[in-house]
Amino acid sequence: MADTATAPATGPGAPAPVAEATGISKRFGATVALRDARITVAPGEAHALVGRNGAGKSTLVSILTGLQQPDTGTLSFSGEAAPSFGDIDAWRSKVACVYQRSTIIGDLTVAENLFLNRQSAGVVQPIRWKQLRRRAEELLGEYGVAVDPTARAEDLTVEQRQFVEIARALSFGARFIILDEPTAKLDARGINRLFDKLRDLQRQGVAFLFISHHLQEVYDLCTTVTVYRDAAHILTAPVADLGHRALVEAMTGESASTVATAGRSALAREDAPELLAIDGLTLPGVCEDISLSVRSGEVVGLAGATASGNVQVGETIAGLHRAKDGRITVGGRTVRTGSVPSALSVGVGLVPEDRHLQGLVNNRSVAENATLTVTDQLGPFGLVLPARTKAFAGRMIRDLDIKTPGAGTPVSALSGGNQQKVVVARALATDPHVLVAIRPTNGVDVKSKEFLLDRIRDVADGGRAALIVSDELDDLKVCDRVVVMFHGRVVAEFDRGWKDEHLVAAIEGVTGDTAPATASPASAVPASTGAYEHGR
Repeated sequence: MADTATAPATGPGAPAPVAEATGISKRFGATVALRDARITVAPGEAHALVGRNGAGKSTLVSILTGLQQPDTGTLSFSGEAAPSFGDIDAWRSKVACVYQRSTIIGDLTVAENLFLNRQSAGVVQPIRWKQLRRRAEELLGEYGVAVDPTARAEDLTVEQRQFVEIARALSFGARFIILDEPTAKLDARGINRLFDKLRDLQRQGVAFLFISHHLQEVYDLCTTVTVYRDAAHILTAPVADLGHRALVEAMTGESASTVATAGRSALAREDAPELLAIDGLTLPGVCEDISLSVRSGEVVGLAGATASGNVQVGETIAGLHRAKDGRITVGGRTVRTGSVPSALSVGVGLVPEDRHLQGLVNNRSVAENATLTVTDQLGPFGLVLPARTKAFAGRMIRDLDIKTPGAGTPVSALSGGNQQKVVVARALATDPHVLVAIRPTNGVDVKSKEFLLDRIRDVADGGRAALIVSDELDDLKVCDRVVVMFHGRVVAEFDRGWKDEHLVAAIEGVTGDTAPATASPASAVPASTGAYEHGR
């Protein structure tokens, strides 16, 4: 598909692009990370950059922010050539990036984070704390960020940390901000507030490059979208002129009909054995009296917003939290809560929520990461034999279609989607009776999402059971049933065929007089709601 966006206006009075990259190429050894790539962002524009994992987005961001030098090509900001490589202060005045993983330092206050390494007027001058706090108040007030400058950053919500990072970037004079998966850990209300703030900043002339795997957010926030695929620019077009099907086809290079999220299901029989049973589970301050079951051949969703407690319930099944009360059994065997070995021994496999913090050892190889749960099978007397590790990992790489140069490649060198496949491979390595997958497609592209959900479905189709803990509607559509939690309690249950607005209303705690036909009688939600308007 050819570009349909018009080029930025030129001529005497026309503003220069806030950022423009042309002919950008970058190689890492034999790997081509970018090939003659380009992008142009206008002042005050919300411009989306989308593509599958490994498409080249991260490499482009590293070049746009001065962390990497391109092998070829030119880069300019507001009509001026990019600063010299290594001139950190000059780069900060042009561009900033708010990453999915926060760079805010939790042990410092908001004011200290805002002016890190700029606390005083000179190196030998003492810090004037009252003046520092006043500067922070003025900066936060200028951009309408309602955060106490004396608060410790570790006490802030994810949303507040993002606002602080944006304010810090603007304090250097940057008017071009890259947002890398900013909504990944926000609930619906947090997304709405973030988007409102971004629109306010756009009216002040700030431009954004918005990177997200949630395509509906592109349509909600952005006016222009650029698609990368296989390390190259594919198209740039006005969002309004590009339908969902065409956008997916541009990202994948395949017909949209072949990349739709799988919905196949072999419904579990009512007489199928119960593989997972939770009875009266209580975690202080998190949830109370939670009960649910998953049968052989069944995929069940456990849905809920950030404060619902659904993630902690999933982690408790895997032994990560100790319960105050209640019982968990897998195949009739009791899980000793708070004990990961106990959960593993009864047959629980876990795909954790955050692959970076909980799922991967970044300085280790793909093989080592993928086999962490089965080291007892890799050699006698507690030894781990490299040949066995390599062979075992090789099978997993083939089974999960992990794109990697080899089993010995550091897992940190893989794209996000392939890193997630390594995490799933490790969870499946033990051939678990029950697979607990927490937000299993978080931060992965359309094709990888389909593949991972298919593999989870395969677990159930093979006679085992799966619990998908997520607030992502696409994740939940593969489930046979969806149980909804709100503020620590189960509030609704839906069979297949539920409507988005009904499920979303239950997730958001919106109640009404009439329950939807697909929900259990105990759930009472209205026919429609404005919540989750961004399609999460």
